[in-house]
Amino acid sequence: MDAVDKVLIRRLQQDARTSYADLGREVGLTAPAVRARVQRLTESGLLEFAAITDPLKLGLPVMALLGIKVDHGLRDIIDTLERIDSVIYLVATAGAHDLFAEVVCRSMDELSEIINDRVRAIPGVRAVESFPYFGIHVHRFDWDIP
Repeated sequence: MDAVDKVLIRRLQQDARTSYADLGREVGLTAPAVRARVQRLTESGLLEFAAITDPLKLGLPVMALLGIKVDHGLRDIIDTLERIDSVIYLVATAGAHDLFAEVVCRSMDELSEIINDRVRAIPGVRAVESFPYFGIHVHRFDWDIP
């Protein structure tokens, strides 16, 4: 990744719909050259495009972070959690919890069902602590590139 790639990534973080022609003018390349660079960055896994949605507007007003403690079978637990549609983010961590899963739900009843009937039922899960969201105040995708 060179300096031009970094400029392209930063600009696409601000507006992923910026045209290749506009990007090219910013970095001094033709639109086809920019397209080739963006394709290379995408294929390498450095860059990914996604539509960001608002869960509230989609009818999913309940969001929570689940702190999960594991006794054994971490990889199997991760594989199982990945298959739960309500789980939108899953990370392995160090500290009091082994995993954190972010979930979006239609109701508190659905959240309860996910926690009690789905997550706690996974073999190897020792405990689940839920942290319901009262609001999201910062959600960034434009962090700096080293």
